[in-house]
Amino acid sequence: MGGFLNSTIARKVAMALSGLFLVLFLAQHFTINFLSVFSKDLFNEVSHFMGTNFFVQALLQPVLIFGVIFHFVMGFILEAKNRSARNIKYVKFAGNANSSWVSRNMIYTGLVVLAFLALHFYDFWFPEMIHKYIESHPEDTARYYEELIAKFQSPVRTILYVVSFVFLALHLYHGFSSSFQSVGWRNKYAKGLRGFTQVYAIIIPLGFIFIALFHYINNL
Repeated sequence: MGGFLNSTIARKVAMALSGLFLVLFLAQHFTINFLSVFSKDLFNEVSHFMGTNFFVQALLQPVLIFGVIFHFVMGFILEAKNRSARNIKYVKFAGNANSSWVSRNMIYTGLVVLAFLALHFYDFWFPEMIHKYIESHPEDTARYYEELIAKFQSPVRTILYVVSFVFLALHLYHGFSSSFQSVGWRNKYAKGLRGFTQVYAIIIPLGFIFIALFHYINNL
């Protein structure tokens, strides 16, 4: 595995595959959270299932955490390799002519997304682990909705989430479509696929922003 990842192309493919995996998780995570807008009981029911199911907790959750770490570490490695390979500084306008601002600053939008993930883990994952495995509270199938909306009582935290999702949209807008290119997806469907990835990159983050603002306004 280590030898395989010594190749720049292999690193890009590995990063692309981990990114596509995280995109699938993002869609699943959004679907569950969007339920909180329509049905408190249904959101609690689905959240309880995800939080107690052995397959999800013991198998999928470790894979997800590994995927997040792997994707960002690989991103930092590729960025460092790209920077070290530049023996001369390129004229600024030449870079702008060949690539978009988002593509040139994926490392920075990625850092904001990483900071958001740290906040999200602090707000939800760590309290969940403490609740279940350290404090050993009895199961409470109705607690998830209240825990969710409690996080959006603060305008500062709500703004942080909104800004983070804007940067997530920027990161996805370039990264999602690039992932398919990295794994060699170039056929007659490539143009339609690119359109789908761009719509996804806008709709999913906007959906998360809507959820955050919806619960903040309801808390007023």
